[in-house]
Amino acid sequence: MNALEALDLRRAFGGNQAVDGLSLRVPAGELYGLVGPDGAGKTTTLRMLAGLLEPDGGEVLVNGRPFGTDAGPARAVLGYMPQQYSLYGDLSVDENLTFFGRLFGLSRAERTERMDRLLHITRLTRFRDRRAEALSGGMYKTLALACALLHQPEVLLLDEPSNGVDPVSRRELWDLLHDFVAGGMAVLLCTPYMDEASLCHRVGLLHHGRLLAEGAPADLVARFRHPTLRLFVDDRDAAESDLAADDAILAVSPEGAALRVVVRRDAQDPLARFGGRVEPVAADFEDVFLGLVRDPTSVAAEG
Repeated sequence: MNALEALDLRRAFGGNQAVDGLSLRVPAGELYGLVGPDGAGKTTTLRMLAGLLEPDGGEVLVNGRPFGTDAGPARAVLGYMPQQYSLYGDLSVDENLTFFGRLFGLSRAERTERMDRLLHITRLTRFRDRRAEALSGGMYKTLALACALLHQPEVLLLDEPSNGVDPVSRRELWDLLHDFVAGGMAVLLCTPYMDEASLCHRVGLLHHGRLLAEGAPADLVARFRHPTLRLFVDDRDAAESDLAADDAILAVSPEGAALRVVVRRDAQDPLARFGGRVEPVAADFEDVFLGLVRDPTSVAAEG
């Protein structure tokens, strides 16, 4: 049984279809990444999965149980960390944890034991008297994560947890997440960063509220069907503008002194007209995403 499941979720805001028929599943012990740019529908999806936003259609299952009139059992096993600042800035680390512990209905003994353990795990013990508004970005996000974990959820939902976090804190945050997953927790996180996709067990590539593809990151890259090339030319900017208007080109972006170009697999040498040096390069996850946006058949079927 999956710890978390979405079935044909749909949600519109006026004329904007933010989420359009999205289905996914996350079993226990898996780190699932919902990857896409701003405006792809990630936050709307997460809020529906957390039971904070009612879908126009579809269903959310937590441990096989649907959200419904009695959502208490489902919410009791969910932890949710929103993207926006959600802590009380004028309260200390200890006071924020105490507040959320009481909100979850924990006894004093449970709060004390879990707060001490989480502060140790997140390395915040020596900062427990510091106000949340005085924490660094990375420490603030780590405290927000600790607050979401106080009631020991089986499913953890995180909305862009590394946004605004320095590289060291970002790495520590991912180490924590992998530790939680190794302990059997199901984690679903949203991220706009393509490089973070490789850190997940499976990913769903989201664009305009629809999943373009889903699977293990390395497998999606291995099944990418279009060649990725590096083009060296004298006038890089002019070549980039020209290629961006070419239907044979799925993606083009500067890469050092060259251009990184994803070419449709059936195109007839669209780079020859530039007369520059061309060399093949291995596709990366961003190439896969950009290719899928232009061509839904960019990733070959499994098997």
